[in-house]
Amino acid sequence: MGAGLATTTWCPKPCLVVELENEDPCSVKEVRIFGWKVDELKARVLKKTLPSLSHLQNLHLWRAGLTEQSLISIRNTISLCSNLRNVVLEGNPIPEQSYHLLLSEDSVLTHLSLRNNRIGEEGARLIGSALSTSNSANKTLFHLNLAFNSIGDAGAVHIAQGLRLNRSLLCLSLANNQIGDSGAARLAEVLGPFALSHEEIVERRKLLLTRDQSPSQAVSADSKCDRPLSIPSSSSLERNVSKGTKSASRKKDTPKKDEKPAANQAGAAAGKKEELKLSKKVSDTKVPKGKGGKAGGKEKRPFVSDQEDKSNGTQNKSAELVEIVSPLLEAGVQHAGGQVILPGNTALTSLNLAGNRLTEKSLLLFLPSLVAQGEAGGLLRLCLNRNRFPQDCEAFHKIQEIMSHRDPLNKTAISQPEEDQGQAA
Repeated sequence: MGAGLATTTWCPKPCLVVELENEDPCSVKEVRIFGWKVDELKARVLKKTLPSLSHLQNLHLWRAGLTEQSLISIRNTISLCSNLRNVVLEGNPIPEQSYHLLLSEDSVLTHLSLRNNRIGEEGARLIGSALSTSNSANKTLFHLNLAFNSIGDAGAVHIAQGLRLNRSLLCLSLANNQIGDSGAARLAEVLGPFALSHEEIVERRKLLLTRDQSPSQAVSADSKCDRPLSIPSSSSLERNVSKGTKSASRKKDTPKKDEKPAANQAGAAAGKKEELKLSKKVSDTKVPKGKGGKAGGKEKRPFVSDQEDKSNGTQNKSAELVEIVSPLLEAGVQHAGGQVILPGNTALTSLNLAGNRLTEKSLLLFLPSLVAQGEAGGLLRLCLNRNRFPQDCEAFHKIQEIMSHRDPLNKTAISQPEEDQGQAA
């Protein structure tokens, strides 16, 4: 156990490395376990200790000999840690391949690395289903590293299926996974416009029906929630205020004959105090004024309109939430040839397919998808190095040219227009 981290993940013997934020032993930011088997007993110990570390952000288990049972225990421990968002489980092959448990809908992880875990087609299928289905999706994970596994073409198809309706994942690495042209074809397809399946169309119709029915339900629900139960109606408040002002003015205008001028002044002052108390009570019970509302007790119509505006705003927000949550209702959906065409996944910004078995055929499939994304967003980085196509092929150069203008870290592409302007001048 120590306060610093080694510069490499290689350790000749089992060790536990802890990074502290300061000298306080409870300020642990990162825990790394190298080559130390985490069995069920140690997993229970971690479940007792890690949740108490409020500063813990990263957990790294390398070659920890995890089993499905210890993985479930780790998953439960992660859910109890308030700030743990980055988990690395590398070199932990599990026969059941149940890594998808870390990607459930209630997961809070933003970064997950599952490199070198011998993940095959079944593991990829489970991970793809965890990323998204027609009626569910992971909404927190930004970065997923699946490099150095055995996903293959069949597994890549499942991962592509999971990317269809997932709009949270930004970076995905599938490097060194024996993926060929058939798997790459499905990945390229999901990046551009694609036709919805029958199951997705059925789910889309359900969402459309819910969205169309939600306004009336939202109005009735919001009116019940927004209506103050213990506050008198505006008309009764007006009557109370007018009654109070009348009684006060009556005392002021028609004093008794035997009252002295000092008593008359005292009565007027008391009437004013009573009027102020009543108006203050009205303003205290009133909902905060809108732009056109006044603080006095004479105009009560703005109170009603403010409630109506609030209910309409809540109604619009509920409709917007349905569209944001489900990509099936996003803008740009088209109907062609009896099919419903979705614009494609433009949320993914980085895709690493290096070290696979892609040929020039795969590049010709990626080109139209990248062009279709255009200015609507989409990939900023596509890594295709160390595949089975010649580096001087035309399709590869076209992809490199497209990505060079999109990559925000490519200073050459950014400075090129300025150089051209300088030469033109």
